[in-house]
Amino acid sequence: MRYFFSRRVFSDATPPPHRILLVESGSRGVIEKLLPVLPSVFGDCEIDLCTCYVDQPAGFAGRVFNINEYGGPSGRDKLLADLAARNYQLAGILCSGEPIMTKWKWWLTWKLPAKVFIINENADFFWCDWAHFSVVWNFALERAGLTGAAAVPALARLLFLPFTVSFLLAYAGVVHLQRKLRIQ
Repeated sequence: MRYFFSRRVFSDATPPPHRILLVESGSRGVIEKLLPVLPSVFGDCEIDLCTCYVDQPAGFAGRVFNINEYGGPSGRDKLLADLAARNYQLAGILCSGEPIMTKWKWWLTWKLPAKVFIINENADFFWCDWAHFSVVWNFALERAGLTGAAAVPALARLLFLPFTVSFLLAYAGVVHLQRKLRIQ
């Protein structure tokens, strides 16, 4: 994750991005809603897509990297090599609250040498960097269910987790011991 501690996105001294990667890890409609907006924000640049869906979004003309084509033990390394060869300046990660490509998107976020922006389910986005840490933190808390009225039950479950696991292990031990004593 490049430029996390940098507040600078782009300035007059740096050229605008020429290549953006979108990681489609959510509903197709969000990406289709975002695609017309990106040229007005970032100018004329090439947009590629990493997805798990078979078809491509409506109106999309860039290159598609389908993760289903990168199976096998060396699949992730091959995908990373293919993406690194394209030299992306920006990577947009779709975080719409759906468990689609979760491991792939966070792995790509960590490995790609690009400035990351997070896209929510409304096709809005924000930068994933230190300057926007409070936004990223609040977004993560919201996705984890640790805000509002849902926070109290979630924290209570987390607090009682060690006791619950201990009770279940003790119960299983007693049941297996009784079974063993009955057999003999």
